[in-house]
Amino acid sequence: MRFDQLIHQPPGLAQLRQMAAADRLPHANMLLSPPGGGGLAAALATATLLLCENRQGEHRDTPCGSCRACRKTAGCVHPDLHFAFPTVGSKASSDQFLPQWRNAVRESPYMEANDWLQRIGAENKQGNINRDNCAAILRKLNLKIFEGRYKIMLIWLPEYLGNEGNRLLKMIEEPPESTIFLLVAERLELILATILSRCQLTKLLPPNGEEIAAALRKNGLPELRATATARLAAGNYNLALSLAESEADAHGPLLLDWMRACFQGSPARLVAWTDEFAKLGRETQKHFLRYCLHFWREFLLLSVTGDAHGGVRLPEAELQSAKKMLPLIDQDQLADITGLLSECAEHVERNANPKILFMDAGIRMHQILRHRVPEGAARA
Repeated sequence: MRFDQLIHQPPGLAQLRQMAAADRLPHANMLLSPPGGGGLAAALATATLLLCENRQGEHRDTPCGSCRACRKTAGCVHPDLHFAFPTVGSKASSDQFLPQWRNAVRESPYMEANDWLQRIGAENKQGNINRDNCAAILRKLNLKIFEGRYKIMLIWLPEYLGNEGNRLLKMIEEPPESTIFLLVAERLELILATILSRCQLTKLLPPNGEEIAAALRKNGLPELRATATARLAAGNYNLALSLAESEADAHGPLLLDWMRACFQGSPARLVAWTDEFAKLGRETQKHFLRYCLHFWREFLLLSVTGDAHGGVRLPEAELQSAKKMLPLIDQDQLADITGLLSECAEHVERNANPKILFMDAGIRMHQILRHRVPEGAARA
């Protein structure tokens, strides 16, 4: 992974890149980015620059991409670039999953924790970076440098260390010469304060809508669909890729059909909608619910601002329907709707029967929508 392969260049990354090019990078670095925001990709690009044997550019801040080190780093097989990441099992270590890790990084450097855990067959098991994994980290970092200028330990999601992170404190504080830690985190509150205090924190902003849309267009997605998908992804490029595969632009009409059926309360129409929806795959159902929550968040914004400055992120058809629903739904009803959708999302994650789940949800949605509806109000 090189810097020119990233879909965006957040301000924090420029400083990190400059320090790496000048060989003045602190020995312990914490990169903080939201899920799907590119933290792992940025860390890989930084590692590539540190290990490159023929840096390019006026400031020598661009890896050549063709030297021996760059080729090995691209395949995650450089002997001086080590990885630690969440696994499953009390005795499992990252080394056991390196083949899957290399494939995952090549295919999707913007992946999230759940994507990775499902790839290694975690199912409902909890991932962690356990004691054996920490012992392997210490063992690797006590080895001599094989080929490069540095020995790099990239720890993806140190949140999964838990209290086992205490085993690494001395190594992080006083590592061997020319050793660099790159810790890629998403939630600082889950990381031991003793680890945070030993690292230089770099906050990486997520890509904006235009940057995600440009990356999607580069991957061959039509412009209108790329823009709609980027708007829904809200800075999560991994989610944008998943939504693009699931045809997210169909979620809006599907949601409006459901809302009309729920408002009318017609049993036949609710059953017909539920039967068709149940035929969709679980991932598509999850994305649909995510879109529903996005729709109602934007509906709340619309109710407050009236879209005076065009800030509501909804396609035109959904926006017009949302405006028609403004007289029908108050703040209490909106809270009930979002709570119901969040509950549905949790049940879908747990493989609930979609026919039973969404038939029940449709009935409950009807009860919410028909509560305190003004007489003569226009329907969506």
